[in-house]
Amino acid sequence: MRSAANTLPREPWNKGKIVGQKAPFKVKDIWALRVRLQMENRVRELALFNLGIDSKLRGCDLVSLKVRDVCHGDAVASRAVVMQQKTQRPVQFEITPVTREAVQSWIKQAGLRSDGFLFPSRMHSSPHLGTPQYARILEGWVEELGLDPADYGTHSMRRTKATLIYRRTRNLRAVQLLLGHTKLDYLPRRTMSGVCGTTSVGAAGDPGRWT
Repeated sequence: MRSAANTLPREPWNKGKIVGQKAPFKVKDIWALRVRLQMENRVRELALFNLGIDSKLRGCDLVSLKVRDVCHGDAVASRAVVMQQKTQRPVQFEITPVTREAVQSWIKQAGLRSDGFLFPSRMHSSPHLGTPQYARILEGWVEELGLDPADYGTHSMRRTKATLIYRRTRNLRAVQLLLGHTKLDYLPRRTMSGVCGTTSVGAAGDPGRWT
């Protein structure tokens, strides 16, 4: 005889949650958070945020980066190539000067070694920051910016730079290559337009220079 627990209807995992594509961050939000993290000397978070934006990596790939993945010797490289866990395809990304500075500061402060994880976990059960931990950190950022956490997730980081580049170039193929996608339908035009602020070109480190 089946137990009463087995006969109860299962509650959908997404009940009461907003699912689907998450919003990318706007340029004003990026700079606002960067300034806050810098002023509060939150070195690890600044490196995580900047590299998350620059790399456009999925959360699982970002948190499992090793120091050697982004460094040439003792210096942070201007470009990196990472093998994606989901697709087993390599993807290349630029590391902008502002991100290189943040990552270098974090490596120095934490005393990280070349063969170690770039974002080691503070929990003994995991060698590196886990995706749930990363998601909680990002939720904190969203709340600090006064935004609705329901509208943002770790995929917002992945979409931000791609969205800015698309607004400047209108080139879906370029965005596809940057994200390491094999299908263009992942980035329909309606989701890549009208969602970000101005991306004017400025000095080095300006979010508008992400090409």
